[in-house]
Amino acid sequence: MHAATHASIAAVWRIESARIVAVVARMVRDIGVAEELAQDALIAALEHWPQDGVPDNPGAWLTTTAKRRALDHLRHARMQTEKLEQVGHELEVQEALIVPDFVDALDAARADTIGDDLLRLMFTACHPVLSIDARVALTLKLLGGLGTPEIARAFLVPEPTMAQRIVRAKRTLGEAKVAFELPQGQALAERLASVLEVVYLIFNEGYTATAGDDWMRPELTQEALRLGRMLTSLAPGEPEAWGLVALMELQASRAAARLDSTGRPVLLADQDRGRWDRLLIRRGLVALERVAALGGDDGFYALQAALAACHARAATAAQTDWARIAALYGRLAQVAPSPVVELNRAVAVGMAEGPAAGLALVDRLLGDKALRHYQWLPSVRADLLARLGRHEEARAEWLRAAELAHNGAERSLLLARAEAAPRR
Repeated sequence: MHAATHASIAAVWRIESARIVAVVARMVRDIGVAEELAQDALIAALEHWPQDGVPDNPGAWLTTTAKRRALDHLRHARMQTEKLEQVGHELEVQEALIVPDFVDALDAARADTIGDDLLRLMFTACHPVLSIDARVALTLKLLGGLGTPEIARAFLVPEPTMAQRIVRAKRTLGEAKVAFELPQGQALAERLASVLEVVYLIFNEGYTATAGDDWMRPELTQEALRLGRMLTSLAPGEPEAWGLVALMELQASRAAARLDSTGRPVLLADQDRGRWDRLLIRRGLVALERVAALGGDDGFYALQAALAACHARAATAAQTDWARIAALYGRLAQVAPSPVVELNRAVAVGMAEGPAAGLALVDRLLGDKALRHYQWLPSVRADLLARLGRHEEARAEWLRAAELAHNGAERSLLLARAEAAPRR
């Protein structure tokens, strides 16, 4: 019985923890303290629920308990500091706890405020004062539902290292006196870009791991999807939020087809499209329609989602509209110019206009310092050379790509392609 109760507590905590931390953070104005108080509520549940049973509304029970811990914390702080503003803030908090019996109705009535709290938490965890690594770690900890050990495993770092990274992130926010509030005006647009970037990075690391033996880390793609969907529900008028969700839904739809029966990677052109998740594709296309309705077609994530949609709409690899993909990459190069975008455009041009045209574009990138250690540059070049019948050169490029790859599965794939290239 206790095992079942503990499983229920774990499930509830995974769903509700972000909301609880967000609500308490609004009260105490400190993310680190808010997380500790939320953990106190979790400990209380572990103590009481096995004896008393799981309450009818476990989320409300945890939230109320955490709020009471927060009130105790503020009272103690008032006694220590005797600051009048703390007294006023405590009175504001007490209004939310006047009649505990009505807490469920109160929480329902303040649903919008809770939504704002979650949005504040997301913007705070992704504050630019933190490094990208710190933002990713803190976001996964506070909003992603992952524990420190899980985050450490996902990013292939020791657990103490990840724990220190999270602690430092909270300390940095405190020392910088980052306000627990939603930015306004231009600051909102700048901070939204930071939030979206973190979710995008989490998804990309899950979709194609940069290191280790596994090509994909599904737990990260799922958490990124959950965060993205949360963001669209909290900020429904932001087209780039919808663009990112559309991109992630469409990319994630291919997950089951990206590995063969032995666990080896399968490239897009060789995937069994019957294994693509049609529900995720529909959801992605609907999100893309929302982007268009909001006038965000030329956004960074919207353009990438439009590219993914070209593949999703093609029943077979041969039916892919490569001319449109090349045009979309051209637009993306204007919105967010980068050597990687140019490399992808070269792939599309090579498919639409022939390998010689693609190779001419790739060769222009050979001296780019940003791509010097990027394994996909020699890999793309090898594909184009092989299609031109220059197999010895292609084999050499695939071997060079394998040397640059940090992911074990990726390296094996590139070596296999080199081995399969026809010899003289």
